[in-house]
Amino acid sequence: MANIVITAETGCDIPAAEAAERGIELVPMHVSLGERTIDDGAISPAEMLEQCRQLGVLPKTSGCTPHDFQVAFDRIHEQDPAAQILHLAYSAATTCSLESALAASAGRDYVTAIDTRHVTIGQGLVVRETSRWVGKRPEASVDEARAFAQGLASRVRMAFLPGDLGYLRAGGRLSNAAFLGATLLKIKPVVELIEGKLVATKKLRGSMSSAAVALIDYLVLREDFDPARIVFVKSPGLPDQVQTLATDHAHDLGFEEIEWYETGNVITSHCGPGALGVAFAVRG
Repeated sequence: MANIVITAETGCDIPAAEAAERGIELVPMHVSLGERTIDDGAISPAEMLEQCRQLGVLPKTSGCTPHDFQVAFDRIHEQDPAAQILHLAYSAATTCSLESALAASAGRDYVTAIDTRHVTIGQGLVVRETSRWVGKRPEASVDEARAFAQGLASRVRMAFLPGDLGYLRAGGRLSNAAFLGATLLKIKPVVELIEGKLVATKKLRGSMSSAAVALIDYLVLREDFDPARIVFVKSPGLPDQVQTLATDHAHDLGFEEIEWYETGNVITSHCGPGALGVAFAVRG
């Protein structure tokens, strides 16, 4: 019988209180504000944006270091030497975090790590659902939990509408940045996670409210979606009416559980203020 502890980077945007309740260990990613670097979650995203405004800079992000993981892994092992750690990593195509986790796992045979190939709530959905799965199956092995997480990750779909394209451009994470040339035409690009990479795939016009509904339809209606749960994330500044419209539309499409989360410092640094993201799973 394996006692499995799930770890993930803070970029999965699971709130610290929820992670603690579920027994999920969050490892901090990092954000630089001018000359100062902070842990993701050290201050609120709104405060981070205000500090950047005052400094006249855009935030820059960096993944977890091997030391960050060594501290987390050793703390878990010290608390429960029999525990097996399953690290469900932020997309390796976008950051060095998985590489750092693998480096830290050397000599620690109780650590297993996989690439979820997702970020923010896409990764968060995999982490939460795997945590639920493990909680219902105390007899499961870490290999069985890993197989579940990998299968779910392959079925999760995630995309977002950035609030300020300047943040994406500055972050350099988008694989087809030329797509952003449409900014002057007030086109809102849909940015999807495809094979672990951030790719702009569709152009939407109109208000953020109409674009939010169009984003949901674009993602949900092209495949046989699982109606059990849809997850949204918003960064500071998204109008309440957009959240209301997105929630109502998800209800109309038949989703049973609708959850909203807020971006942390890392994700806010990439999508800017006023962004909206959505994630759900398709049927296997």
